Amino acid sequence: MRALLVVNPKATTTSGRTRDVLAHALANDLKLDVVATGYRGHARDLAREAAREGSHDLVVALGGDGTVNEVVNGLLHDGPGEHLPALAVVPGGSTNVFARALGLPNDPVEATGVLLDALSTPGAPRRRFISLGRSGGEGLPDRWFTFTAGFGFDAGVVGRVEQARRSGRRSTHALYVGQAWRQFFDEGRHRRNGPITFSCDGAEPIPGLAVSIVSNTSPWTYLGNRPVYASPDAGFDTSLDLFGMTRMSLVQTLRTIPQLLDSTGAGPHGKHVVAYHDLAEFTLHSQEPLPFQVDGDHLGERNTISFTGVSRALRVIV
Repeated sequence: MRALLVVNPKATTTSGRTRDVLAHALANDLKLDVVATGYRGHARDLAREAAREGSHDLVVALGGDGTVNEVVNGLLHDGPGEHLPALAVVPGGSTNVFARALGLPNDPVEATGVLLDALSTPGAPRRRFISLGRSGGEGLPDRWFTFTAGFGFDAGVVGRVEQARRSGRRSTHALYVGQAWRQFFDEGRHRRNGPITFSCDGAEPIPGLAVSIVSNTSPWTYLGNRPVYASPDAGFDTSLDLFGMTRMSLVQTLRTIPQLLDSTGAGPHGKHVVAYHDLAEFTLHSQEPLPFQVDGDHLGERNTISFTGVSRALRVIV
């Protein structure tokens, strides 16, 4: 089996030692090519080339959720198919939501051990097919996502964090919490009169959403080591889930935060909560441009975004 190891050297917890240990371990069982990314979008370009040329059977992403998202979008640039290389992930970022949702350890060395064990399974590597989310609209290229997409409030938080990181701030959970509160208090008008409308065939449109979070799996993210459950029933074997709120007053938000952290599976609930499970297709539309993010990558502002859940979109070695 020939494999391509894509390394993001700037990922939060990725080091040269981690890369060397992983490369050495994989090279014992695979014909391995190792490439370090040098620019934004490089991981996508490498994975797209591997998929188009059929040069590799496996692409391993060493980095955070952003690196994984780029690799996935490269592999699926021309659409899903049985011929595509499989994906493997070794966590190297600050949160690693996708890797942890697959059941992998958050430690890169331990995750490497799990990957080697999966590859050495008698007969064939241990693998599973997973569903993915796809977003599009407004004439822009489709963007695949592995665990979440956000339109409005949470995307605004992601944008603030990216701006802070460009200014030299380190990506930490404290940074996200701080930027979330800044976004909250700057969004007074939208928190009272949400500009987002949810539309889906067979259902009445729901206007007035102040926040909208699309989930392809659960948890939605992590606060330190504590999982956050926007849509507890979301998973890689179903289509997409939506969590929204029609009002984000301080009292309502403080009431919802403990529900998001509740590990019992109850999920957020209440008068101003909107929740849908296993949606194949739907659209979110805003009366004015709002920030948009997928897998923690800020993509600018949009007015309308269409979402599709694609089953068995990709093979993953686990």
